[in-house]
Amino acid sequence: MDIDTDVVIIGAGPVGLFQVFELGLLGIKAHVIDALAQPGGQCIELYPDKPIYDIPALPVCTGKELTDNLLKQIEPFHAEFHLGQEVSEVRALDADRFEVVTSKGTTLRSRAVIVAAGLGAFQPRRVALPGADAFEGSQLHYAVRKPEQFRDQDLVVLGGGDSALDWVLALQPIARSVVLVHRSNEFRAAPASVAKMRALVDAQQMQMLIGNVNALDIADGRLRGASVQCSDGVTRALTFHHLLAFYGLSPKLGPIAQWGLGIERNQIVVDPEKFQSSTPGIFAVGDINTYPGKKKLILCGFHEAALAAFAIKARLYPGEKVHLQYTTTSPIMHKRLGVATPTMEP
Repeated sequence: MDIDTDVVIIGAGPVGLFQVFELGLLGIKAHVIDALAQPGGQCIELYPDKPIYDIPALPVCTGKELTDNLLKQIEPFHAEFHLGQEVSEVRALDADRFEVVTSKGTTLRSRAVIVAAGLGAFQPRRVALPGADAFEGSQLHYAVRKPEQFRDQDLVVLGGGDSALDWVLALQPIARSVVLVHRSNEFRAAPASVAKMRALVDAQQMQMLIGNVNALDIADGRLRGASVQCSDGVTRALTFHHLLAFYGLSPKLGPIAQWGLGIERNQIVVDPEKFQSSTPGIFAVGDINTYPGKKKLILCGFHEAALAAFAIKARLYPGEKVHLQYTTTSPIMHKRLGVATPTMEP
C-alpha cells in the first residue's frame, strides 16, 4: 500500500497523539505508525490503570483515560493509524520528501517525519535460563492478554514491581494457586498492592518466596516446574502450569539507530526551537529526543509537539507567514475543530 500525506508520525503514545492535534490545528494531515496493536504507547503498555497526577487541568487520570481523551480530542482531524507495524526504513527521496516503509510493506511518502517513539520499542527482560525460550507464549508469559486462560491453574509469578503485584492480585481469585517469587523482601510496587499481597500470604491464600529461580524443570516437552534458591539458603522446588515473569521492560532504539540521525545515549539530538533532528525535515518529540535542559515528562512532550507543528508548517509552506491563532476565538480553528464560532452579545 502506497500513501501520500503531509506528515508521518512514528509513535502513537500521548505525545504522538497530541502531535496530531497540533498539526491538525494548522491544517496539516498526518498518518501515525506504531509497533503496538493499539494507541497509547507506554501509558497503555506499562500503566493503563495507574494514576497520573501531572497533566495540566486533570488532577488525576489513568494512562487509559489519558489515551482515550487524546483520541477523542484528535477525532476532528481524521488521522489514519497503521498499528502493529514497525518502521523499518526512513529515507529521503529528495530535499523535500521522505519515504517511510513499515514491517508490513506499507509505504508512506511525506514532506516531514516526526519521531514520537517514546523510549523506543519495549521488549520484556526475559528469563535467562536454558530452555526458557521454547515455552514463550505457551507456559512462559511476559504479559497477560487473556486472564481466563489462567483460571484453575497453578501459577508462579516472578518480579517485585507494579506489573507483578497487579497480576498476582488480579489472578489470585481465579487461579488454583499462586506463588510469588522475588529476589528480596523489598518491593518496587505501590505500597497498597504490597500490603494486599502480604495479607493474602498471611491468610494462606497464596505463597511468597524470597529468592531467585535458578533452573527449570523440563520433561516430555513440557515446563513442569522450577527450582528457587531462597534467601535462607534452601533450594525449593515448585511445580506449576504457567510461569509469569515481570522483570520489567527494556527499551530498544531499534531501526531508528540506522536512520543516520544524530544520536546521543540512545536519544535523537534536536534543537529546542523546532525540535528538528540533524536531518532537515525529520523531527523528534517526547522521550525519544534530547537537548539541553530536557525533562522526560508528558507535559514537556506536549510543548515540544506544539513548537514542532509550527516549524513543520513553515517547512511545508515556505515564505507564508504563520499566524498564531487561538482556539477560543479563531473561526479558522473552530472550522478545523468542527465547532461553532460563538456569537458575541451586543
